Amino acid sequence: MYTPRVRNLLAMFLMVFVLMACGLPTAEESSATEAAPATEAAPSTESAPPAEAPPIQHTDIPVNFPEDQSGEASDFNSSKILENKTPIGGDRFTFGRFERPFNANTMDTYFPELDIIDSWVFQDDMWIYGRILLIDLSSGSNAQYAVEIDTNLNGKAEWLIVADKPTTTDWTVSGVRVYQDANQNVGGESPALTDEKPADSDGFETLFFDQGTGENPDTAWVRISPNDPNMIEFAINRAALKETSKYLINFWAAHNIDPTTFDLNDAYSHEQAGAADIGLPNFYPIKDVAEIDNTCRMAVGFQPTGKEPGICLLPTRDVQVDPVPGGGGGFTCPIDTILLCDNNGQNCVCFIVPK
Repeated sequence: MYTPRVRNLLAMFLMVFVLMACGLPTAEESSATEAAPATEAAPSTESAPPAEAPPIQHTDIPVNFPEDQSGEASDFNSSKILENKTPIGGDRFTFGRFERPFNANTMDTYFPELDIIDSWVFQDDMWIYGRILLIDLSSGSNAQYAVEIDTNLNGKAEWLIVADKPTTTDWTVSGVRVYQDANQNVGGESPALTDEKPADSDGFETLFFDQGTGENPDTAWVRISPNDPNMIEFAINRAALKETSKYLINFWAAHNIDPTTFDLNDAYSHEQAGAADIGLPNFYPIKDVAEIDNTCRMAVGFQPTGKEPGICLLPTRDVQVDPVPGGGGGFTCPIDTILLCDNNGQNCVCFIVPK
């Protein structure tokens, strides 16, 4: 028999033993603890720098123009208009011809970097080359220049190549974009002419090439001519534009060329656009369509009939040109003809308007 004191001591030892046993890990817990991996570090909150886009690899780079040109289209010289107060020639809104290198409404500011006086087209097996001669390319810095190409010969151009004013005589794709009229609604029902009803057109709605990105990184190039500081030169890859065996081509200069507003004489009414010719008092002066110039369309790869929409008018030999005081360049023309003069405004010829 244990005495009460001994029984109390045994009870105390038993209680301590139970408490110690409860605090010890089991064999499984001990094994799990030993196998537990070290705690992972918290993920970094710093984002990795974005990967740099690989440089564009160019394989087809234009070199020199061919010796033989495929077409030339002179354009009215507006540089003496403000000085001499002579009539403006070549501006015919309803025919899609614009001679407006002036500011809107007052027409008292002339922009020589927008005044096209001549244009040329050349081609070889790979390239369509274009040249635009301006009065003074050093003026202004925000001008844009464009080439419009119609490969279907129906007046509904498929391509518009737009370039920001280049700053180098080296060929570059910087600032060059090519737009396509994929749904063929430019021009409405009467291509190059003003439609009686507003045309349902979204212009050149598809960005086909953007400064080297697109199906072909070598689609279009631009530069300042190394031979003339007042000349813009284009090189357009014929393979990139698919079928280019024959086409109509013309050129544009403006402070802002919006591809979605083509054709301009469908996007605006004559009242909205105004007129540069003081002989049209119902529309004069220019208004919403200002600071812009373009050329007629040259035919390349085929013999034109003169009825192609927007074509440069073909001269006729059976129209007499009679000098009259105060006429444009000192001349007047019979009904249904248009007077076109050379750059100095003196040598003029009457052209029959294609029906």
